[in-house]
Amino acid sequence: MALAAIATRSSPLTYIGHTPAETRSLCKPVSQSPFLLGLRQEAKTHRLPISVGVHEPSSDPSSPRIKNTLLWINEEGEIAHRYQKLHLFDLEIEGGPVMKESAVIEPGMQLPVPFESAVGRLGSMICFDLRFPEISLALKRQGCDVLLYPSAFTPQTGKAHWLPLLRARAIECQAYVVAAAQVGPHNEKRTSYGHSIVIDPWGEVVSELGGEKNDEPEVMFAEIDLGKVEKVRKEMPLLRRTDVYSEV
Repeated sequence: MALAAIATRSSPLTYIGHTPAETRSLCKPVSQSPFLLGLRQEAKTHRLPISVGVHEPSSDPSSPRIKNTLLWINEEGEIAHRYQKLHLFDLEIEGGPVMKESAVIEPGMQLPVPFESAVGRLGSMICFDLRFPEISLALKRQGCDVLLYPSAFTPQTGKAHWLPLLRARAIECQAYVVAAAQVGPHNEKRTSYGHSIVIDPWGEVVSELGGEKNDEPEVMFAEIDLGKVEKVRKEMPLLRRTDVYSEV
């Protein structure tokens, strides 16, 4: 059994502005962000790795869009891993919200790779990436033990899809899923579903927080048992027929 302490934060934690222009104006480089500099110091002081979602400026100074990035801050306070969100959330539900993330966020161009931590090999994804199993399956093939999905689902999509999708990723990858989620109102137009959750490799919920109607701050603790990952994969090996169909 492997046990350790990590802190996960939802996606992106720093801000969800009232308008795209406000979001861009608040965006700072990682090296200059007071929020991130403070987190890095806290990680170093308490020897506690932190996974946190942020916005950062585009690498192209002329671009009007910004990056949605998940950072891993290690116990030394160093940014040891980063992943830029691949799949962007464009939504138009009749009678519901209209969102166009692609107008503000530039998509990443690289698949994430697993990285080592005290709780096993971690794989980073962000929010809408949850709907695309190709990424998590690629991470599993590289030995990933824990899938990270910091998110900010809407109440409509969250109620319908949040738990089924997360359980599916855990079951098909036979890995832990850790999904920190924004919760509650950000402004008059935007509310996030919440329900931060940890799911084990068998698809069982280990721990879960409340939703958008919960007014009280909450903290969740969960145990990551790498022995369970090994046991599930050994007892029910998922051997893909790549002689018949291509590996995704």
